[in-house]
Amino acid sequence: MTLTLRPDQPPPSRRKGAPARGGAVPLMENVRVTAPDLDQRRVLDKARGRMVIAALLFLGLYGVLAAKLAWSTVVHPLLPSAAQIAAMQPQLDMTPPPPSRADITDRNGTILAVSLPGAELYADPQQVPDPQAAAQLLANAMPDIDVAQTAQKLGAGVSPEKRKEFVYLNRKLTPQEELAVNSLGIPGVYFENNEKRHYPDGNLAAHILGGVKVDGTGVAGVEQYFQQRLTSSNTQPLALSIDAGIQSIVHDELAAAVTEFQAPGACAIVMNAHTGEILAMASLPDYDVNAYGSADRNSQFDRCVNGTYEPGSVFKLQTISMALDSGLVHYWDYFDTTHPLKVGRFHITDFEPANEWMAVPQILNVSSNIGASRIAAILGPKIEQAWFTKQQFFQPLDIQLPGPPKPLFPSFNNWGLAATMTVSFGAGIAVSPLQVITAVLPIVNGGTRYDPTLLKVDPDGQQPQGVRVMQQSTSDLMRKLMTNVVLTGTGKNAAVPGYVVGGKTGTAQVVGPNGGYLKHTNNASFMAAFPMDNPQYVIYVLVLQPKPDATTYGFTTGGMIAAPTVARIIARIGPMLGIMPATGDQLAQLDAELTVPLTPTPPPGQRALGPDNPLPPGANPFAYELMGAKPPAPPAPPAAQADTDSKLAPEPSASHVTHVRHDGIMAPVSPMMGSHMTSRDSNGDGKA
Repeated sequence: MTLTLRPDQPPPSRRKGAPARGGAVPLMENVRVTAPDLDQRRVLDKARGRMVIAALLFLGLYGVLAAKLAWSTVVHPLLPSAAQIAAMQPQLDMTPPPPSRADITDRNGTILAVSLPGAELYADPQQVPDPQAAAQLLANAMPDIDVAQTAQKLGAGVSPEKRKEFVYLNRKLTPQEELAVNSLGIPGVYFENNEKRHYPDGNLAAHILGGVKVDGTGVAGVEQYFQQRLTSSNTQPLALSIDAGIQSIVHDELAAAVTEFQAPGACAIVMNAHTGEILAMASLPDYDVNAYGSADRNSQFDRCVNGTYEPGSVFKLQTISMALDSGLVHYWDYFDTTHPLKVGRFHITDFEPANEWMAVPQILNVSSNIGASRIAAILGPKIEQAWFTKQQFFQPLDIQLPGPPKPLFPSFNNWGLAATMTVSFGAGIAVSPLQVITAVLPIVNGGTRYDPTLLKVDPDGQQPQGVRVMQQSTSDLMRKLMTNVVLTGTGKNAAVPGYVVGGKTGTAQVVGPNGGYLKHTNNASFMAAFPMDNPQYVIYVLVLQPKPDATTYGFTTGGMIAAPTVARIIARIGPMLGIMPATGDQLAQLDAELTVPLTPTPPPGQRALGPDNPLPPGANPFAYELMGAKPPAPPAPPAAQADTDSKLAPEPSASHVTHVRHDGIMAPVSPMMGSHMTSRDSNGDGKA
């Protein structure tokens, strides 16, 4: 095909910007279109048409989809079923985490035990590539671990598939160790979050607090006794009765006595005389509560609660109170202490024989075994047993600590004359120091016995309900007799300037492994109360097997060893307890009001016991037997009373008490079967 251009038409091509040629006639060009060109154009036109159709189809399809989507989501949406919704929701554990172990505080809110966040280190040995190398790295971060043992735990020498899947490596990880181990990045070694029990004051009140196991379970002390309370939903702190400040003072003074006298052990207790609250209780040796598991059994043993010892002459407070309360004996009565008392082939002696008739105040003042024995013989075993029953000396102590032991005492069937007399001065019966001090509360507080407690008593809340065990008049008189002991008797070393202190010494001989007494080995104790015009607190210190020094002049008696310790404690804690010392005339007046004459005269119309009147009406037959006299025939009791009496413990003669050992110096005691943990009373203290 040929294309012809006319002259009046522009040429098909001209260079842009080319100058026009004036008057020139453009050249004529012929363009020829061939058949292949036309075929190519037809193909392109056809393809273009198909693309337009395809575009229209896709546009329609998308339009349908858009309409369907709009219908399903806007106009008429399809909602999921309840089952589908439930299946898509995450399953959350709504069980609350276990509560933290409650804190333990003293009576003033000072924290004694608290649970802090911690971590334990464990491993999956199957994931540890090189147990030996891992153990060495861990030892660098935790110097206390054993490399060989740790490598063995991690599976050293064992193929990975045969190793354990879980082992603890350190359950007492410190924060510093946790950081150090974490930085190592050892495969298969992990941390487990937990809580660690912490005791800020270390060994303070160790035996009261006790301790916990690695898993946080209480293993001793109040931690064990109150396990359920401390782990319950009640996360309020457990407030104890002890005062941390007073506890610290008592511990320090007791430790000083143990060091000075090279004693293997000791205990000290401070109690509120009107509530039974224990403000301080220290037993030595003790331990750091943070490391209970590392402490030896000797340190873990609580001598205040679990130890049973013969109390020695401190027990004369019970004998004199019992006698005065019975009405058979009065404080103006005199008793024969001119010679030792013979029971069978044994003798009861005094440390410094007075060889005179002594009145009750003097018997307590010089701690006469002979005088106490004479009084006990008048009372007899039934009165003794009834009194000790009221004072709960025949049963385990009721206290918020695990496992108080049962006291040791003569069998009721073997409570003859010898037992009656020796128990009167604290031999032949073994009780815990806490039982001894608890039984003194009614003697100084007006006659009411309170159970000891380690829980704080709210002064504005319900008060403890005590039980009256003696008359008010008996307690009033006993306070005066105890004041005498400190002012002029064996307890002079317990005197504290500005305070009216009352007390009683105790010195008890110690039983050896073979059941006999150890010569020149005593337990020294002192019982005190203050202020004696209105006793608020009772203190008991017991030092076990002390050794004498120059300050004691070679003696190991309660008056030389324990009394000075009590004096130092009172001097330090008195102001803390709000009891300020008296001065001058006020103190002299109190001393005069709170004492009685050591050689009293009976009131008008009363006849005192004495050389011409040795026994009162109603005295037990043992008193006549002790004098070598025949007791008067008792009147026949009514049938009902006779039946009642037949159920009481019999009173065998002194010949039934055997196996009592006597070294010629100390007083003999009745046998204590089945125990070598008790001690035997000494000579009545003398200079104790």
